[in-house]
Amino acid sequence: MSLLTTINPENATGEVAEMYRGIQSVMGRVPSVMQLWSASPFLMRQNWDYSNYMMQHPTLTMQLSATIRMLISEQNDCRYCIDFNAALLIDHCQWTEEQVLATRANYADSPLNEREKCLLGFVLKATHDSHSVTADDVANLRTQGWTDCDIYDALNHAARMVAGDIMINALKVERDF
Repeated sequence: MSLLTTINPENATGEVAEMYRGIQSVMGRVPSVMQLWSASPFLMRQNWDYSNYMMQHPTLTMQLSATIRMLISEQNDCRYCIDFNAALLIDHCQWTEEQVLATRANYADSPLNEREKCLLGFVLKATHDSHSVTADDVANLRTQGWTDCDIYDALNHAARMVAGDIMINALKVERDF
């Protein structure tokens, strides 16, 4: 599964078992990437709480969040996360394979609405070259109706994905879907 010893769902107890039940109720299974979290139950709790927050975000849609994760993972060559999020877009957001491929080639060709594409472009720019972000970039997002909380949450989501990609690539998490 990975280079670290993790707790599989069948052997989980206590808080790890509780979180696995929550993950399974949402996803139908406990993906190996989330089993990796069991190497640090404290951080597992933080990751699961964060995931729940993002899944219930009032303005960042599932499609936008999954697209952020997929395209950030493209930048970091994290095959697991690219494919995981592409499958999520196809299986749960009803995107076609062609739409996913078009989005991977150029985010502007995604089926997201223009407002979402604007925020997506911002987070891609910021994660590619954080020094290139300007006050005008943020002002433009505000004119699109994004709040500072939305902007922060989207960029935080992208930045966390960079860290996740590093962890998944370095620890050789195996594809399980």
